Amino acid sequence: MADADGKTRAAILGTGNIGTDLLMKILRRSAALEVALFAGIDPGSAGIARAHERGVPTSSGGIDAVLADGSIEIVFDATSAAAHRKHAPLLRDAGKVAIDLTPAAVGPFVVPAIRCDVGAERNLNLVSCGGQGTIPMVYAVSRIQPVAYAETVTTIASRSAGPGTRQNIDEFTSTTAGGLVRVGGAGRGKSIIILNPAEPPILKQNTIYTTVDGEPDRDAITRSVHEMIATVQQYVPGYRLKFDPVFDGNQVTIMVEIEGAGDFLPTYAGNLDIMTSAALAAGEAVAAQIRKAST
Repeated sequence: MADADGKTRAAILGTGNIGTDLLMKILRRSAALEVALFAGIDPGSAGIARAHERGVPTSSGGIDAVLADGSIEIVFDATSAAAHRKHAPLLRDAGKVAIDLTPAAVGPFVVPAIRCDVGAERNLNLVSCGGQGTIPMVYAVSRIQPVAYAETVTTIASRSAGPGTRQNIDEFTSTTAGGLVRVGGAGRGKSIIILNPAEPPILKQNTIYTTVDGEPDRDAITRSVHEMIATVQQYVPGYRLKFDPVFDGNQVTIMVEIEGAGDFLPTYAGNLDIMTSAALAAGEAVAAQIRKAST
């Protein structure tokens, strides 16, 4: 259901740092989405207070409050992997599209730079922050020639890893590895995450190692990587290549870093910014599909 301005009504479930950063992104940038409800389970949440100050409807009723509003069509779940596994069937039965910012891996994996249109699917999984940073680079190589194996190392500032991130570490590694195969196109995948306690906090960095079949087409792979960097930058401006791909036999190494936009979170929290940026891009794509279907 669209509001009077033609915007699709959406809810954000989870009022912590990720949910609050997504809220700020939608309020500042989106011409397609209206935050009809910002819901959590803690009435004293600082996120709820910020949303209330900006005139956004809020609730501490959690998933029940979201389900009770029949006008909401898109729900961004910024809670936890365990919570989303409980929320997913409830949202599906209520006819709402879930965009999952947790590594629950309930629905099809979505990386906006590669694909957002998943047809009639009602649950879109954004893989993980590591997946959003690394899968585009694996795909950039695999669309040139087959990738037998991809291994990625995600390094983030320890200060940017809150309780939710730490609780989801196991899901992070398994879900990211799966995304390297299912979306990135690798034959096999492995994912590693490192929490770096350095002060001042470091920017998020991803190192991507790929093993290709045969001799790498260096020029074509380098062009493909630069093209994919530009594609991701359309919705994550702080996503950038550290240096050109490095070739060693049939191995290709790529390193990227992500600087956050600073909408709510500090700029070093690129691991969280890339998730909320991907969520906004996916949400706007879903809103466009909903509008097209209603005409």
